[in-house]
Amino acid sequence: MSTFRIGMGYDVHQLVSGRDLWIGGIKLEHTMGLDGHSDADVLIHAICDALLGAANMRDIGYHFPPVKGNEFENIDSKILLRKTVEIIAQKGYHVENIDATICAERPKMNPHIPEMQAVLAECMGVDIDAVSIKATTTERLGFTGREEGISAYAVALISKDTANTTA
Repeated sequence: MSTFRIGMGYDVHQLVSGRDLWIGGIKLEHTMGLDGHSDADVLIHAICDALLGAANMRDIGYHFPPVKGNEFENIDSKILLRKTVEIIAQKGYHVENIDATICAERPKMNPHIPEMQAVLAECMGVDIDAVSIKATTTERLGFTGREEGISAYAVALISKDTANTTA
């Protein structure tokens, strides 16, 4: 028998000049990048929050605080995702699947989704079919539509084997 838990995550970062654009663990060609303490990968951050939320283990800022000069400053978010999977494993959970949406006007995300899926699946130790990524615009509305930032939403399903191991 297994216990299943669902978690939801959201992240947003401002677009700025002079930074690389990392989304879904891959570097995208763009005139701007996302501002943040780490590499500001909104998709990975939303997934981390979804996983941690499902396990009732707070959020990404709690586990990887954005304190100037600490070990997480400018860190590759793929490392944070791997650590998040290790953190939920401490409570016996493992990733079943992820469903995520990136909200951005530019650059177009759809051509990069298969590579993102492969990178994220490897980071989490799951089959690529367990990582669903979609992309949308906000039809030029709001901060995303004005290309001031990019956001991402994620839902995670995790499970724990609760079989009685005693005879």
